[in-house]
Amino acid sequence: MQKNFEVEHHLSHRVLRWVLGVALVSGIIISAIQVALDVNRVSRSLDDHAVQTIALVHDAATQAVFSIDSELAQQVVDGLFEQEAVHYASITHPDGEPLGSGNRPLRQNLFRPMTDLIFNPERAYRQRLSRPSNPDTVYGYLEIQYDTAHAARTWLERAAVTFISGIATAVILGMALFVVFHLLLTRPLLRIVHSVKQVNPEHPDDRLVELPPGHQTDELGLWVNATNNLLVSIGDTQKRHLEAEDRVTRLSHYDQLTGLPSRETFMDLLKADIEESETRKNSLSLMVCGIDDFKSINEQCGFSTGDLILQTIADRLMQQLGSHRFTIARLGSDQFVIVEKGLRDGYQAADTAEQVLDCINQPMNFDNQTVTMSATLGIAMFPDDAAMADRLLQCAEQTMALAKQGGNSRFQFYVASIDQEIRERKQLEKDLSKAQANREFHLVYQPQINLENRRVIGAEALIRWEHPVRGLVPPDDFIPVAEVNGSIVEIGQWVLNQACWQAAQWAADGMPLRIAINLSAVQLRRDTIVDDILDTLERHSVPANRLELEVTETSFMTNLEDAVEKLHRLHQAGISIAVDDFGTGYSSLTYLKRMPVQHLKIDKQFIRDLLVNEDDTRIANTIIDLGRSLNLSVVAEGVETAEQEYYLTQRGCKLAQGYFFSKPLLPDDFETFVAGFHQKIVENNV
Repeated sequence: MQKNFEVEHHLSHRVLRWVLGVALVSGIIISAIQVALDVNRVSRSLDDHAVQTIALVHDAATQAVFSIDSELAQQVVDGLFEQEAVHYASITHPDGEPLGSGNRPLRQNLFRPMTDLIFNPERAYRQRLSRPSNPDTVYGYLEIQYDTAHAARTWLERAAVTFISGIATAVILGMALFVVFHLLLTRPLLRIVHSVKQVNPEHPDDRLVELPPGHQTDELGLWVNATNNLLVSIGDTQKRHLEAEDRVTRLSHYDQLTGLPSRETFMDLLKADIEESETRKNSLSLMVCGIDDFKSINEQCGFSTGDLILQTIADRLMQQLGSHRFTIARLGSDQFVIVEKGLRDGYQAADTAEQVLDCINQPMNFDNQTVTMSATLGIAMFPDDAAMADRLLQCAEQTMALAKQGGNSRFQFYVASIDQEIRERKQLEKDLSKAQANREFHLVYQPQINLENRRVIGAEALIRWEHPVRGLVPPDDFIPVAEVNGSIVEIGQWVLNQACWQAAQWAADGMPLRIAINLSAVQLRRDTIVDDILDTLERHSVPANRLELEVTETSFMTNLEDAVEKLHRLHQAGISIAVDDFGTGYSSLTYLKRMPVQHLKIDKQFIRDLLVNEDDTRIANTIIDLGRSLNLSVVAEGVETAEQEYYLTQRGCKLAQGYFFSKPLLPDDFETFVAGFHQKIVENNV
């Protein structure tokens, strides 16, 4: 060791006079080259750093734009400003409207005029924000502007050090080359080895290898820098793995289709909301939103359209209820859940429920197809209805299921007797499944009167259920249940078959009458409904013009194109089409123009207060005038007084039915009524 040192020391004296001049010139040239190369390295470093930064925040920024979450967008922007070099950052919609932004002035220093010529005052980067599942759709843009003063100052300091160290090294090299081996190799290596021992394998980038002074540009410096770069890369890889794990965790906690919290995540949020409400001594509402008849949408329009509908509804809910007072999640399938905090009373929850219904009821356009959806809400209140998160959600889900039996596009609050009602409904479903086999159904017929000639021109066939224990079960109680579980198809076919058989019997007895039956929305959606009806008519030898099908306004609005096509086929066969309960649904002239309708039936709620309630009287008059202008016959339901009958006759309503003429009758009683009614007309004329 000592011998080697003496050899090098001796060699330094021999080469000193040559090396000193060459080293001085070489040091200046090399330093200048290094400074020039450092300019490019710094420029690339700025660009690489910007690319890495954009990659790190790309997912969060995309989520913020996709969910239109200004709070998340601002958090991303604020996070970018943790970097001193960031001068401006923004997340914008495709139209340029900012969702989150920030700005700070350029940093001023003495050498800025020189460095700006090399690096420019600022560098701007812009990234399109799109999702991997749909890379062609741009949801917005992420823009970052870097102030080059920070990097330029580092470069300037490094350049000065490079020049000084290069020149100093050249001068010192010639004068003190005898200590080079010890100072530039042995001792630095020992320091590097000691520094390497201090590196933490779990966090390698926390404590990097220390660079010995004076070795920034030699082999040792390059080796240390390479080692440090490797340690930084390993640390970055570990961080990316952790971020990937976080993303996987997020996907497990959030619904991938809508971006809303999943059911499991929502339960944690709900527990936190309940704890907050308990602390603040206020109440909250939990409403479960179920999309009405969503299964039919998937069957008729396809699952892709169904997914688009769910995404649209989620976006609308976030836009409508995007404040901190609301927690919105997707429970699964077609169900969403909304928690509203800080409520004063139930009226405030009812207002929110109406907003949700209006939000969902707005038409949606997909591939030149307009779809109108509706929803039913079940609402439970904390702490009145339940104090635990799972029980509160259960109350709301049960209430929503019960509310669907009362109709669509409505909301209902939880009541204490809900468990009993659900048990009764389940028993009703069970009994209903056996009713037809046990011959518990029968039909009654309500006469339809021509007000001009006072003749019975037809009858509406109405189903009745004589339960062996409960007695007569109203149709309003069991028909909605049958529509939900699908048994309405079998029941409807039985009604059609019985009504056609009765019509054939009456025609054979010299009393040819038109029979009207109700056609439910579930039946109308069946692909075979047209053939089933025509086959039934043919089987009983009943002319098609003796059958009238009554459909409600809401029964064909879910898939108007399909309903129009089927009803046109039935009309072309000679069957009359009537709109039942007209005025209580959409009442759109658009579908009246497209539908093959011959009759409008004024709902009995408008006839009940005729001549008593001005609004009902005006509505009835409007429907009669509308029917006359469209060349449609108008049938008034629920006529109960002579005054109503006289007024309707004078107003030009041609057909009527109701208790003023007769209640629904069994077939034999109906025949007796028709004979007596016509005989009375003959006697009055005489």
